[in-house]
Amino acid sequence: MEIQARRRGERTYYYLTQSYREDGRVRKIEKYLGTSVPKDVGPLKVALRQALFSKQFEPALAKSRQRYLGNLRKMPKSIRDKELETFATRFTYDSNRIEGSSLTFRETALLLVDGVTPTNRPLSDVQETLAHQSVFLEALRQTPELSLETLLAWHLALFRATKPHLAGKIRNYGVKIAGSHFVPPAPVELDFLLQDFFDWMKVAWKNLHPVALAALVHLKLVTIHPFGDGNGRVTRIAMNFVLYRKRYPMIDIPYTRRAGYYRALEQSQVRKDETVFVRWFLRRYLEQNSEAVTTRPRVGRDGP
Repeated sequence: MEIQARRRGERTYYYLTQSYREDGRVRKIEKYLGTSVPKDVGPLKVALRQALFSKQFEPALAKSRQRYLGNLRKMPKSIRDKELETFATRFTYDSNRIEGSSLTFRETALLLVDGVTPTNRPLSDVQETLAHQSVFLEALRQTPELSLETLLAWHLALFRATKPHLAGKIRNYGVKIAGSHFVPPAPVELDFLLQDFFDWMKVAWKNLHPVALAALVHLKLVTIHPFGDGNGRVTRIAMNFVLYRKRYPMIDIPYTRRAGYYRALEQSQVRKDETVFVRWFLRRYLEQNSEAVTTRPRVGRDGP
């Protein structure tokens, strides 16, 4: 996104422009600013991004959701529950595998569905797999709202058996992300950043498109990086919590697609440009949910 100046006779006019690709062509959307540049163009940038989002993605997202809700209405409860169990297994496998778990998908499925514990695997990987599925399903069925207390409770439940020294605690030390140019905030910043996030979410919950909101909840929280470990797993649960509450199909980020996922996150974080990750997320979301097969067992309360 950039500000362009255009001369017409003796006068200069300013435009806020954003390029995008559509049908193999580079196109442009713009907003007229006037004969001078406003001091604060931040809100105008947000409005232009929203306009571009609406133009590019909203029709496909609306169609996906309509198909999804139609499928739900046709399914008996037992089938909806089975579909959710299948999704939870895949989501647990991929989310943990991204973070270094050694369990294969088959081992994960046997453990979660049939109760068969894999041999020759670290006990911590087994415990964190069981905990992830439990926290994820409990979050969908019982969590009334997304709050700091909610995040702390999820983190505690995820890691109390394997990392009790950091489970459920905001970090008070600096951290680095292996292989990334992004350096998470210093611990002294975390209280302010988390308060700012939840203030933002109260407004965004009512005003942003649910899929864009889910992407930004994940991006903003994982960028704040409030925990010493497990930030990705907690924030991906938060991402799907948003979609579930808003009655949209959920999303799984496959381990096999982790390179693009990491790249989009890092580029957004380093450039301080949220649109990079949001656009990656939206494309991935539509690719995965073109048939709207991800289901949920019941409709929850729509609240922040």
